[in-house]
Amino acid sequence: MNLYDLFLKPYESYEMWQIILEALGTIFGLLSVYFSIKKNIWVYPTGIVSTVIYVYILFVFGLLGDMMINFYYTVMSIYGWILWSKSSQDHIHVEVSWATKKQWIFAAILFILSLGLVTLIYYYKPFIDNKFSMKGVDMGLYHLDWANWLDVFTTAVFLVGMWLMAKRKIENWLFWIVGDLICVPMMIYKGLGITSIQYLVFTVMAVIGFLQWRKSLKAA
Repeated sequence: MNLYDLFLKPYESYEMWQIILEALGTIFGLLSVYFSIKKNIWVYPTGIVSTVIYVYILFVFGLLGDMMINFYYTVMSIYGWILWSKSSQDHIHVEVSWATKKQWIFAAILFILSLGLVTLIYYYKPFIDNKFSMKGVDMGLYHLDWANWLDVFTTAVFLVGMWLMAKRKIENWLFWIVGDLICVPMMIYKGLGITSIQYLVFTVMAVIGFLQWRKSLKAA
């Protein structure tokens, strides 16, 4: 399989507006990570635009389970925006720190709860994808492939990353690095080549973000 088959062939069946929307979601996603590196509160409004776009794209494609997860991200972004607004001295930038032992324990609990919640969503996914109708639907986890199980794991990873970022903890970048790396092949598998490239760029930016936040804390 060549690069055309991996990244471009799936788009032959897409409408132009769908391609443009995915590209816009990618652009705003990249802007969000850039602002996060700069510890700039604009990480959240740009991130919300990106996740809202993906909520719509996934709804149109009938991927309602994935759509609900992106809605979940949107809500978490609003939560983070509120926390950063309260913590910012100039209403734009924030200070960062390492996570405490207590916060690591809470992060572990959050990770486990997220695994359970997303698995539950996938259990009901046939019902959700059938427009909330039980007609001809067998609920369960039998329909999950390797990409779906990775989705369960990465959603939990990203949720913890988002919570740590909302708390302005440097370790949030480590979770983004792991999740972004996993999402590169997963998005190719789902036929979202543009998004897979986005996650590859996200990985590089997350490494830069980790180094920058750690450097700024040492300087402080």
